[in-house]
Amino acid sequence: MKNKKLGTLTRSDVANAITEEFGVTKFLASEMLEEILNEIAAALVNGEIVKIAGFGTFSIRQKKERIGRNPKTLEKAVISSRKSLTFKASPILKKIVNNESDD
Repeated sequence: MKNKKLGTLTRSDVANAITEEFGVTKFLASEMLEEILNEIAAALVNGEIVKIAGFGTFSIRQKKERIGRNPKTLEKAVISSRKSLTFKASPILKKIVNNESDD
């Protein structure tokens, strides 16, 4: 995969990288990526924790209903309970992002 200095990594970019790395068609690479993302989403919807070794862990947290305030008016408002997606990066990913080596 080409290193981008700035910008956003898109599904298309990932599919192109799969195509280049494995020599499959762009259509097949896109289908493979879509299936992987669907499996991850389905697992999260089912309440499962998704761990990808060397990358991180995705999970769903249930947040309780609470009272919040409108910062402009200071008026109280009820914030309803909801599910929140969380991601915890693995130590390996953290090292990569911080350009640290395993010395």
